[in-house]
Amino acid sequence: MATKTEKGSRPVKQMAAPKAVSSRVRAVRTSTRADKSSPASTQNFMERLPSEVLIKILSYLDASALFSVSHVNKLFHQLANDNVLWNKLYIAEFGKNKKRKPKCMQELLLKMATVELQDRAPGYWKRLYFRTGATCDRNKWKRHLRLISCHTGLPSQTERALRNLRVTWELTVSDKSGHEVTYEPSWSQFCETSVTLCWSGGGCLPNYQQISALQLHGVRRIELSCPSLKKPGWRSLMAKLDMQTQAKNMQVIGQDRLVELKLLQPGIIIGVWRDQCSVAFVMFILHFHRLVERSIQGSSTCPYMEPTVKPPLDDIDPEYGLHGYQLHIVLHDSVCEIMSRNFSQLFCRRTQICDGLIQLTAISRADLSQHTPLSGNITLPWRCEALQGAVENCCVMSLTLLDEFKRPFWCASSPVFMTLEKTPVSYDYDGEHFLIHYQDSDGQVKLKLVLMKEQKQFVLISLVVYVTVCKVNEHFTRDY
Repeated sequence: MATKTEKGSRPVKQMAAPKAVSSRVRAVRTSTRADKSSPASTQNFMERLPSEVLIKILSYLDASALFSVSHVNKLFHQLANDNVLWNKLYIAEFGKNKKRKPKCMQELLLKMATVELQDRAPGYWKRLYFRTGATCDRNKWKRHLRLISCHTGLPSQTERALRNLRVTWELTVSDKSGHEVTYEPSWSQFCETSVTLCWSGGGCLPNYQQISALQLHGVRRIELSCPSLKKPGWRSLMAKLDMQTQAKNMQVIGQDRLVELKLLQPGIIIGVWRDQCSVAFVMFILHFHRLVERSIQGSSTCPYMEPTVKPPLDDIDPEYGLHGYQLHIVLHDSVCEIMSRNFSQLFCRRTQICDGLIQLTAISRADLSQHTPLSGNITLPWRCEALQGAVENCCVMSLTLLDEFKRPFWCASSPVFMTLEKTPVSYDYDGEHFLIHYQDSDGQVKLKLVLMKEQKQFVLISLVVYVTVCKVNEHFTRDY
């Protein structure tokens, strides 16, 4: 943290600065000298040294130490941003190691060599050093994302890639007065095809009614050997919510004796203390589909734009785009998995298209052999500081629907809740029937469950996915 330089330093005769030291650094060095009325500043020997000597001392540091020094005070921040120091580190790290050299690096270095260092703004080579290092690491781990799971159709090492790229996420909360505060996650939980992120209030989050906007950024941290120091990184916008707009569509999905869960939009919930307006926690559920790219390849103001990959055109098949689907669905809470199933060769006849939806039946109510028992209760545990609880009849659903070419077609991860369903008398099951209904702009999912009284176990007796005709027409270039 920068500290103010105390007055009283003895004036030191300026030496002629070499070209390598920028004029801006010399100006800062001169401004730190004052009168000699304060005896305390006579002990600050480092700041009494000429800038040229300090630059020479800093030239023996590595990137990690030099970055740490820049947080001492204003003078050292300016000195540690000197282009000459970082240019030397850049050439040593990336200019001679061919294995780590990015594409066209030789041409880049040749071009940079023609530019005088003093023509660059202070800190230019520092930023270039960290960006190049991030690019090298990103290219290194891209090959892990090429290993695709045959069950999910997603990269099988997404979690490993995120951890090795040192990716984290930050939540920025804005209140109605325009004040913004950024928070680190309190905890995170990786599942088979999604990750759950939670920010606990602990009295730090503003009043629920005072929140005006929420922003989620993925942050790519740079590895440095200074664990106590917040490491540099680049932010990628992943979600931005206007709370006034979201309040119109907000839905209460459950509650226990302490908190009430408010679903802002699919994948985002806020836990509010009951009979109060204070926020207990904010929870985001992120699907693994292109999660690495979304977390690091956007900018601080614009999210990552997913490339459009369309299947080949087929004018022969009259029901092209209506068959060959593969579904992978996971039900879990914030602790463990409740169900994970994979369904292949899902289809819909053209004559079965109804109300602008294409129906894909994975589990039929009439086929008892398809019915699936669940391994746990439908609850959503939560924890905030020293308090914890569990909201009944809520859980997290993660859905991955692949097209006939085994490419992700529709991906969704969100908290869901079940409601008691009034059904005719069932001769197959003796118990209460429940319905889980999920819906977004791309489609709907309906899961029907029955609670077996004797076994005290839920059984999934129906699973139907509905995809909008608009999405199918756009993806397969059809006109259903």
